[in-house]
Amino acid sequence: MDNRRASTAATINDVAREAGVSTSTVSYVMSGKRTISKETRETVEAAMRKLRYSPRSSARALASSRSNVLGLVVPLRADVNVGVVMQFVTAVVTTARTFNQDVLLLTQDDAGSIERVTSQSMVDGLLMMDIEARDPRIPVLAKLQKPAVLIGMPDDPRGLSCVDFDFAAASRTAVRHLADLGHRGIAFIGSPPASLRRHATYADRALQGFQDACRAAEIAHVAEACEANSRDLGKALDRVFSGPESITALLVHNEGLLPMLRENLGVRGLSIPEDISVAVIAPADVAMAAAHPWTAVSIPAMDIGRAAVEMVMDRLSLDKPAELRLIAPTLAEGETTAPVV
Repeated sequence: MDNRRASTAATINDVAREAGVSTSTVSYVMSGKRTISKETRETVEAAMRKLRYSPRSSARALASSRSNVLGLVVPLRADVNVGVVMQFVTAVVTTARTFNQDVLLLTQDDAGSIERVTSQSMVDGLLMMDIEARDPRIPVLAKLQKPAVLIGMPDDPRGLSCVDFDFAAASRTAVRHLADLGHRGIAFIGSPPASLRRHATYADRALQGFQDACRAAEIAHVAEACEANSRDLGKALDRVFSGPESITALLVHNEGLLPMLRENLGVRGLSIPEDISVAVIAPADVAMAAAHPWTAVSIPAMDIGRAAVEMVMDRLSLDKPAELRLIAPTLAEGETTAPVV
């Protein structure tokens, strides 16, 4: 054991280095929240014994050099769905707890708050949500000495780690499902116009994936940005069904519209899925909570938030290089899609 480790209590980072694994693996060995191979578990446990590691003493030892706090930047803009955002926040907070980390929530939409908390050593690392294609905060993050992870995939991440759901692939998956059912005209009801104007990456990528998939399959298509209220939904549907294309299916990427969608279609004499099929891109619990579960490509908020924390902790403890990670989509067929009659 080296002199540094002998003179201070070992940390989870020391254990990870000794065992040659990530800090997340050490955390899972202790918590039992994931299956770890016997060989890896024994290696980690041997390192813990060798270093006389204890989570409580680790926390005390880190107190003098680290804050044991991660900063989570979540601008609460008017065009975002707060319910979905909070799923990501919950995932980050619960995962951070397994690393003995607290989370400081930052809701300001500017770089000033980021510079303030890092310059004052209030946080050990940062996670940032609601990423834009050319996000003005990224140059600030790239210059910091603190590790940062983006929950989103900008055009140029500037050497920062990124993790995101593959929204383009999600749209392609949904279009392929609808095409397999025989639908040759599909409308995309997407994020609010403000999300597209500021080029929120989830909005841009979902729309682009939809358009690319429809063109590749030679499917007639139309796209409508929509505010999450019944009035604007009605207008969007009127434009969809009064246009030149024969639309028999909808792909909805706007969770706030789902509670009012069935009624709005009913007013227009359309039943789901008898007259029109509907697929959605939404968190699984949102899709399954409906009386008639939506056919959905699920947004895995918990998986993304968990991965973001693991990535920032890996960079803190092991000085890992930046990585880009896209989580692939899966489709769960509910009761809202059917073959074209």
